Amino acid sequence: MFRILRLLNLILEYKKIIGLKGVLKLIHAKITNTQINFKFINDKLDHDVIIRMPSSDIWVLKQVFFDEEYKFKTINTPNVIVDAGANVGYASIYFSQLFPNAKILAIEPENSNYQVLCENVRKYKNIIPIQAAIWSENTKLNICDEGLGEWGFMTFSVDDSQKKVEHLVDAYSVESLIEKYDLNKIDILKIDIEGAEKEVFEDTSKWISHVDALIVELHDRMKDGCSRSFYSNTPGFNNEWTRGENVYLSKGNIKK
Repeated sequence: MFRILRLLNLILEYKKIIGLKGVLKLIHAKITNTQINFKFINDKLDHDVIIRMPSSDIWVLKQVFFDEEYKFKTINTPNVIVDAGANVGYASIYFSQLFPNAKILAIEPENSNYQVLCENVRKYKNIIPIQAAIWSENTKLNICDEGLGEWGFMTFSVDDSQKKVEHLVDAYSVESLIEKYDLNKIDILKIDIEGAEKEVFEDTSKWISHVDALIVELHDRMKDGCSRSFYSNTPGFNNEWTRGENVYLSKGNIKK
């Protein structure tokens, strides 16, 4: 009985997010053991987006558009936003709808996520999809499946032979990204990179002064030392708060 009630509650939760049509598509995908690309639109979206069923896409959509984990106030309208770990583009789309004149770099390393990202942001001319990873240096990294679903691919050094490797990807340091795309300043740097924030924040001396605000999900549960690396190397930020799973640091341009 408990399992049936839990299943019914889960179906009702899905219905709140993707509607009855979406729930029926999800049930069909699970019964047939196939992945379906469901085109979804509601009043929170300017254009339809792809939701892969079954996958973690539904819960990412919920976090971004229903829970609004990236909702904040701004003093000045941001001109440049970097979405590192863009997944299939929901956060980039959310930022684009808030700030249609901002230049948004949507950075995603994993092949299948990146393909859906490109399709989802196609109608948003201010979003630039980039297949790459963010790291402490310019290098090549392995994309590895740790069994955590589509939102849980991790990046590792090519010297690490203990992982299930999906494919190689180019990786850039933040300072080289700033130089490559001619960014004088990053108004908002959002980072959700499944533990690689440990390496990214180990040495921020060359780029942290060029960033006005950080939105970072820390993954100490996946890699030890992420929080220590982050907090030890983010000087100069006046404000700090959390929303959902994200830590916000701001020099004043964005607020709760």
